[in-house]
Amino acid sequence: MVATFAVITRYNAVHALLYLVVSLLAVSLIFYVLGAPFVAALEAIIYAGAIMVLFIFVIMILNLGPQAVRFERAWLKPGMWLGPAALTLILAGELAYILISRGRSPSAGAAVVGARQVGIALFGPYLIGVELASLLLLAGLVGAYHLGRRRNAGDAGPHQFAGPEGREQ
Repeated sequence: MVATFAVITRYNAVHALLYLVVSLLAVSLIFYVLGAPFVAALEAIIYAGAIMVLFIFVIMILNLGPQAVRFERAWLKPGMWLGPAALTLILAGELAYILISRGRSPSAGAAVVGARQVGIALFGPYLIGVELASLLLLAGLVGAYHLGRRRNAGDAGPHQFAGPEGREQ
């Protein structure tokens, strides 16, 4: 909850992404404790791994030009890593405590959810939700391409913008 609050309150996009990774790892840990190790692994691999790489790639594409160098120097300060590192250590401690106190079995009374049950659920009753999520991601991809593409000199219209050098592109 602290990491999620930090995601919302950060002005710097990279700092917010670091806290978002910690928040997604916490959700993964919750899935593991609830008896869904497969879903926990998917959460960690897909969201905390692949989606975060995509977000960082988009931030790199939307480079601020000469201004970005100053921002990057500020981001590389060791003090910036204290918050995410502390929250990650807390998560690692919780995971170690769970593994030591309960062994590798899920919490009492919870059934283990395997890959087969997840697949049946995703392609069964939740098929429309999965397809709508894929369409939403596709719309975001098309929108990011439209916003990030370079304009030719002959293009005119309200969508022209000033590039890093200050001239219109």
